[in-house]
Amino acid sequence: MPGAAHGPPQRLDKWLWFARIVKSRSLAQKLVGGGHVRVNRDKTTAPAKLVRAGDVLTIVVADRVRLLKVRAPGVRRGPAPEAQQLYEDLQPRPDPSAQPDPQDVAAPAGRTGATIGADLPAPARREPGSGRPTKRQRRELDRLRGDE
Repeated sequence: MPGAAHGPPQRLDKWLWFARIVKSRSLAQKLVGGGHVRVNRDKTTAPAKLVRAGDVLTIVVADRVRLLKVRAPGVRRGPAPEAQQLYEDLQPRPDPSAQPDPQDVAAPAGRTGATIGADLPAPARREPGSGRPTKRQRRELDRLRGDE
């Protein structure tokens, strides 16, 4: 899409839908209307706000903040690889092999020096696909945990 990079401006809600950030255009309108989108650091609540190539969007969607740079306006809602050509993700991906250092995790107030969850028992493990516990199993779990 080299020629599309300097295309005309496009409605924000339409671009979000074309870029597959949200599942439907009405959800895109609600996202923008709810104040969950910033265009070049300016909060916007107008789904009709025009975005151009080079604009930086800060989007809060699904309890996650996404920082995207608009590369091009969308022409259609195509497959995911085509949609990913419309933007550049400006956030670095976290390294999945890196484990957080227990000392970096802040302890809640009143628990200085304690590791979070150290005093809690490990959660019960169930076989995958074994279904929900029965009422009897739930009661036994409650007794084990001391939740009676």
